[in-house]
Amino acid sequence: MRFNSYETAGFYDEMFEASGRPRAGAAMLVQKIEALSSGEIKHCQQAAELALLNMGITFNVYGHEAGTEKVWPFDIVPRIIESHEWERIEKGLRQRITALNLFIDDVYHDQKIVKDGILPEDLLHSGKCYLAPCAGLNPPRGVWCHISGIDLVRDSDGQFYVLEDNMRCPSGVSYVLENREVMKRTFPQVFEGLCVRPVDDYPDRLLETLQYVAPPGVQDPMVVLLTPGVYNSAYFEHSFLAQQMGIELVTGSDLVVSEGFLYMRTTTGLRRVDVIYRRIDDDFLDPLELRKDSLLGVPGLLDVYRSGRVALANAPGTGIADDKAVYAYVPEIIRYYLGEDMLLSNVPTFVCSDDKHRQHVLANLDKFVVKEANGSGGYGMLMGPMASKSEREKFHDLISHEPRKYIAQPMLAISRVPTIVNEGFEGRHVDLRPYILYGKDIYVLPGGLTRVALEKGSLVVNSSQGGGSKDTWVLGARVDDVQPEACQTPVAAAEVN
Repeated sequence: MRFNSYETAGFYDEMFEASGRPRAGAAMLVQKIEALSSGEIKHCQQAAELALLNMGITFNVYGHEAGTEKVWPFDIVPRIIESHEWERIEKGLRQRITALNLFIDDVYHDQKIVKDGILPEDLLHSGKCYLAPCAGLNPPRGVWCHISGIDLVRDSDGQFYVLEDNMRCPSGVSYVLENREVMKRTFPQVFEGLCVRPVDDYPDRLLETLQYVAPPGVQDPMVVLLTPGVYNSAYFEHSFLAQQMGIELVTGSDLVVSEGFLYMRTTTGLRRVDVIYRRIDDDFLDPLELRKDSLLGVPGLLDVYRSGRVALANAPGTGIADDKAVYAYVPEIIRYYLGEDMLLSNVPTFVCSDDKHRQHVLANLDKFVVKEANGSGGYGMLMGPMASKSEREKFHDLISHEPRKYIAQPMLAISRVPTIVNEGFEGRHVDLRPYILYGKDIYVLPGGLTRVALEKGSLVVNSSQGGGSKDTWVLGARVDDVQPEACQTPVAAAEVN
């Protein structure tokens, strides 16, 4: 199978230049793929799909008529990021997370950024994810956003832009790890010889991050992962990460507060819990102080947290930095707290609660992508240039009725990557979600989750909307950057029949 008929169609392509020549970092990959027969490529794709099925790598789609669980869609043609590009991304993400952590701490204490007129007070306090009960909280070691996923896209100018900040319970890192494992098992001919930076130490680094924020004096902290349960869309990931870290996977009913401490119920009695990697939203953490009807959290948990006897990651209230209206102010936030210009640019964003912005958006709905400020999963969006007149009229009313709830961004010509379609390759649009851990240091996982819009022409990459994924290969600049087996030794062949 060759790339002779592949067309970039005017988009920035991650693998090929407009002339059709492979980009420098992708030349060897193209050569290796073209050395395979069409049958071998198909066999590798089928092997990958079978491996995903046998490994039980699934995700849940709420309300999907085909059933609760679906096998994770995956395309074996990877996306390559060269080392010099990644170096700039990594610096930009470190800068962003540092500033956002300072921002969250400020808004739950002195709110200097509001007093100094940088961020409108009403925008902050009207945010769905601003939690008044968190005012005055001091998370262990001053870290609020321990685990973040920042969505990036590359526009037609070849530059990466930050599309969204995900700082509540970002999902998807388990698929990064499993994608890499599947590639090693099913596509050794291509993986061999390319110096790809490893990702498999993420669970160890995550556990170190969680242990770092344990209460003072605890030598061997008990860490658990709190999940909403098997019906949550990310339950596979919750169980996978708990297993990889060697920690307990618990639900709210497994935990209880007693005499000022948090405990896990076990068959031999209560066992003290020191750190919770929580994968439930803020509102559900503690029915005594937040949502009264929550059955997912633990009564009294926030009181134990305030006393410093248990750590929560991410800290409650972190979601305020996840608000897409706040996102529009990140350039000012970085400048305010760090005195620096932003290294990774935002996508131009119009906040509909601002009168001038709203008027402009309403007059140009056919040019904008409209999103809910606290939405996720690709739900509640309007793709203006592709929408019908009735769909635009509907959003005109929604925005007019609840302007704080919406933001708008111009539709970008986001980059594409060759993807296997029938008997050949076609370009499909992709984004990238790198994962950042903030503990003793800030660690950026090299690569992240490349989500791909499998439907031709679609710009919606969310798995819940029919998107799939690809392995992301960040090339190492030095031999020390990569794992020896990635450069020198072929891994085991596919275990398929």
